[in-house]
Amino acid sequence: MSMERMHMLSPADSGVEELVLNLVLWLKLGVEACGALVIGVGVLFAGVRYLQRCFQPGMTQYNAVRLSFARFLALALELQLAADILSTAVAPSWDQIGKLAAIAVLRTALNFFLAQEIRDTEQAEQPPPT
Repeated sequence: MSMERMHMLSPADSGVEELVLNLVLWLKLGVEACGALVIGVGVLFAGVRYLQRCFQPGMTQYNAVRLSFARFLALALELQLAADILSTAVAPSWDQIGKLAAIAVLRTALNFFLAQEIRDTEQAEQPPPT
């Protein structure tokens, strides 16, 4: 193949476009899997902490368990949102882009309200300044 012919190849003709598409899809899958893993670890961690608290008198630290689990959920939502953003990079139709945008808005809103609840609960649990 001559040098002139190589310069005229489009990314689609050279296979680079398909390679990038596959890499992005694998990356998206990896990010989604990380998000699911974070949720799973969060559930296990919260479950163990909850059971430990059940055997303590008074069980006054329920909010601490809730807040630690909320942090796992917030991280997982951010990872899932990142996967959605990767999907928009390779989404072939406006319909899929619209669906991804709706999902991204919902996940962003959930993450916002979750972060707000974490912040409010942490502030309420702090002792008043002396």
